[in-house]
Amino acid sequence: MAKLLRATLAAGAAAALALVATPARAADTDSLPYSATTGVGVHNSYDKAAFPYFADALDSGAGMLELDVWTNVFGASWRVSHENPLGNNNNCANAADVSQLRSNGQNRDLGGCLSDIRVWHDANPGHRPVVLKIEMKDGFQGQAGRGPAALDALLSAKLGDALFRPADLAGDRADLDQASQAGAWPTRAQLAGKFIVELIPGTVEEQNPFDSLWTDREYATHLRDLKAAGRLREAAAFPAVHGVAAGDPRTRYTDASIRPWFVFFDGDASAFVANGIDTAWYGQRHYFVLMTDAHNVAPAIDGTNPTEQQARDRLTLLARRDASLISADWRSLPSVLSSVVPRGTAG
Repeated sequence: MAKLLRATLAAGAAAALALVATPARAADTDSLPYSATTGVGVHNSYDKAAFPYFADALDSGAGMLELDVWTNVFGASWRVSHENPLGNNNNCANAADVSQLRSNGQNRDLGGCLSDIRVWHDANPGHRPVVLKIEMKDGFQGQAGRGPAALDALLSAKLGDALFRPADLAGDRADLDQASQAGAWPTRAQLAGKFIVELIPGTVEEQNPFDSLWTDREYATHLRDLKAAGRLREAAAFPAVHGVAAGDPRTRYTDASIRPWFVFFDGDASAFVANGIDTAWYGQRHYFVLMTDAHNVAPAIDGTNPTEQQARDRLTLLARRDASLISADWRSLPSVLSSVVPRGTAG
């Protein structure tokens, strides 16, 4: 009897130690604030080479999915494509119901992609929170009817109550920065069934010498002005500071009044882990940090087909460096894409 008791106690102690030493499972992270966790996303998930249909990307378990959007005056809609500024080239089906998610053709505009997302959302109640990262390839085009307010209207019409909005984070505080620093982020469980839209300036926009009003500054100004007018609830997206810099990268904005509307930061993972970047600064303020090209951090691993252990080790490394999400093209590893670990203390 004594031997059995000692064996039972030893087994219990070993199990307790294992719980302490093992990274939290997804179920354990549900009770954590969204800002206190790290997940995995897929780069250019609208690409047919990545997933046959956008519904497959949604089914992958990834915590972030990306869309590239063109707005120039040479097209009649918000186009989704990597390289074609005049048309659509993507895996979206513009589904009206579940039966059409993979049987209604492809190459739809942003509205069609959002229709797929809404149909999938309705069919998967309580799904994981998903960041929809939109790269505005050539920026907003207000004169063509594709400015910030028009994007809000489209996102609201298609996704409605499935959106987690800036107003949801801000609450009764003056701006997003105050809310984030106060730890106002809901838990992952509270964000179940929600999409969070992040906007970044596009590669074409950033290289255009005639474009002095990039997506980040234009949308942050839009948020500031909506708040002043008592209409922040209309906003549907969060602008991100694109690129990495030591200290507070928002100092790049000469108009200090828009700086508090940035709590999303998006940049190359290798740059974030370089000397001189204090990533704890982001974590202490509960800011959202998306680290892209996670595979390139030294020692580099395969960007598409690493081993599962390599991908998990990279997730652990960047979670410790205060990433909120990391992204690569690890679409062949659904168990990794659906992984969520505590931010700052993973592993």
